[in-house]
Amino acid sequence: MSTVLYLQASPRIERSFSIAVANAFIDAYQKAHANDKIITINLFHTELPPFDGLVLQAKYAIMHGLSHTEEERDAWRAIERLIEEFKSADKYVIATPMWNFSIPYRLKHYVDILVQPTYTFKITDGGGYAGLVTDKPVLLVCARGGEYPAGTQAEAFDLQVKYLKLILGFIGLTDIRLLAIEPTLNRGPEVAQQKKSEAIAQARAMAQSF
Repeated sequence: MSTVLYLQASPRIERSFSIAVANAFIDAYQKAHANDKIITINLFHTELPPFDGLVLQAKYAIMHGLSHTEEERDAWRAIERLIEEFKSADKYVIATPMWNFSIPYRLKHYVDILVQPTYTFKITDGGGYAGLVTDKPVLLVCARGGEYPAGTQAEAFDLQVKYLKLILGFIGLTDIRLLAIEPTLNRGPEVAQQKKSEAIAQARAMAQSF
C-alpha cells in the first residue's frame, strides 16, 4: 500500500482550476489503486508554524553544529512533524495556481519548512548538495491565467513550474510530471472551461500509471 500526499495550494476550493483537475486525478487514482491511502492538506486551511524566532534559531543551530536550547527544541518539533509527514509519503500531488508568475505564499511557506539540512538534503564532502527524498513521483497540477509556451518570450515569466521543479529536485524528487491548465483567464471563460475539461481527461489517464 502506498500513501499519496495531496497538497492543495489554493484558497478557492470549489472555484479552483488546479484543485478541480487534481481532484479528478485523485478520484481516478483511488479507483485504480483502491488500497492506497490519500492524505489531503489544503495549505490555506492548515496552521503552519511561523518560520521565525526560536524556529529560525533552531535551524541555524543545526547548520552550525550547535545544540538546541530546550525552547528551541520545543519549537523545532513542529517543523520536524511536518517534515516527517511529508517524507513518509510515497507519492505527491501538488495543486497550485500561479500567483504573480510564481506560487502562492502558503505553498512557499510550506516549502521553507520542508527544505532543511540533514532532513531533506545534505551537504556533500565536496561542498555540493544531495537530496534525501528520492525515488518518489510527483504530479504538479498548475493552473495559470496566461500561457507560457516553451521557446517563447512568455516562458521567462513562468517562475511557477520552474521554481517547483528546481526546489523539488534539490531535495531529491526528480520524477516530476506536469499537468498545466492554461489559459484560465486571458482567452475568456469558454476557453478556460475547455482547457479545464481537457486537463481533467488527461489527469484521469495519468492516474492509471502514477
